[in-house]
Amino acid sequence: MDAILKKYDMKSPVTGNKLSSAMEFNLMFGISIGPTGQNKGYLRPETAQGIFVNFKRLLEFNQGRLPFAAAQIGNSFRNEISPRSGLIRVREFTMAEIEHFVDPSAKDHPKFDSVKDVELMLYSACNQMDGRPAELIKVGKAVEMNLIANETLAYFMARIYLFLTRIGVDQGRLRFRQHMSNEMAHYACDCWDAECKTSYGWIECVGCADRSCFDLKQHSKATGVQLVAEKKLPVPITVHKVEVLPNKRIIGSSYRQHGDLIYDTLANFDESEAAEVERQIKETGEYTLEIGDKRFSFKLDDINVRRCQKTVHVEEVVPNVIEPSFGIGRIMYAIFEHTFRTRDGDEQRTYLSLPSIIAPLKCSVLPLSNNPEFAPFILKLSRELTRADVSHKVDDSSGSIGRRYARTDEVAIPFGITVDFDSLKEPHTATLRERDSMHQIRAPLSLLPELVRDLSVGRITWKEVEKQYPRFEQQETTRDV
Repeated sequence: MDAILKKYDMKSPVTGNKLSSAMEFNLMFGISIGPTGQNKGYLRPETAQGIFVNFKRLLEFNQGRLPFAAAQIGNSFRNEISPRSGLIRVREFTMAEIEHFVDPSAKDHPKFDSVKDVELMLYSACNQMDGRPAELIKVGKAVEMNLIANETLAYFMARIYLFLTRIGVDQGRLRFRQHMSNEMAHYACDCWDAECKTSYGWIECVGCADRSCFDLKQHSKATGVQLVAEKKLPVPITVHKVEVLPNKRIIGSSYRQHGDLIYDTLANFDESEAAEVERQIKETGEYTLEIGDKRFSFKLDDINVRRCQKTVHVEEVVPNVIEPSFGIGRIMYAIFEHTFRTRDGDEQRTYLSLPSIIAPLKCSVLPLSNNPEFAPFILKLSRELTRADVSHKVDDSSGSIGRRYARTDEVAIPFGITVDFDSLKEPHTATLRERDSMHQIRAPLSLLPELVRDLSVGRITWKEVEKQYPRFEQQETTRDV
């Protein structure tokens, strides 16, 4: 590479400066393991491999049946050349990944009908090449057009869309971009990125890929352990088998500590590998087996290749994997940008319009003033909200009620209960305010905790509440103090 750079006198296209010499660069962080530091290790660049190495246990947990899925969340580490853009490009970040294992010959999904009418903004590889914009297409139609490779991949793309829009991503600033051939991972059948438009441009927040069977095959190759699932055949079939049978007495005495490794590796040989063993033994009288950095030589009497016929009732398949991969930090950043608002007519008054389902605090409890008669009602409300599992904050600080509303809006609290002088009367009532519209209703104090809980989890909407309870426009009665 250095010779080519020098031959063509290549320079930076931006600054015109000379380029530095090429150097080796590993995107994984190397670490030393153990008290002596002699063992080399690497911090994981993704969480997925922990699921793949536990595939056999996970398959057993699912009673040996496909499909099944496993999810994991945790920190990942990548040795970025130039970390920048806040939470967008960092060296340590939180990932959440799902590995959905499927039969490679049956990538349909039982719940696909529930999402086939969801419309996604799809920016296909063809549109990117032709310079055309993204298109709004129903998921079902995209599968019919073979734009999305299969139902399972499309199902997860639709669920990603529904998830992101529910937690606050603006659907007008969300698209799915298909990887082009020059950026697609060599093992992937199809891959789409859910991208959110922010002040940094379009950023990838979620990747959704059909990783085929690459990972399981690589782990099997490295360990000699078959990572397969069994599929029951509708009709038993007769197959021709070629097996490599080791002479365990001879091999055990020659390679005692590596015996099990050799037996497992030879047992996992497919027909072509077994045929190669047979060929080498016949032609040279010797066969050399390489496992990692170890080499083992066998003579004619050490191993035998046997051909036979077997009736099988199940078929072994290496599952394919559909993987949605979520970058938590990037999703959070996109949500913060998409939900940041200013009040009409007052640009100084800002608030976060976080959906109530993810808002850390669901409700504020505000006494209209410091009148001591409000204290018992505030205390009772706080207890009932806690019992209803509603996270809340009591703000009995000084300042006008409008200023306290503004403070709660800034920290994304979606609902506010105000105890006023009308609350002292029978029947005891209070006002409930919604953050985004700033509309208020008046409802009985005893019903407000469950009402806020139902609003917070999406069981009812604010519009439904406004139809059920009277709108509160201003303080209905006053009291001389």
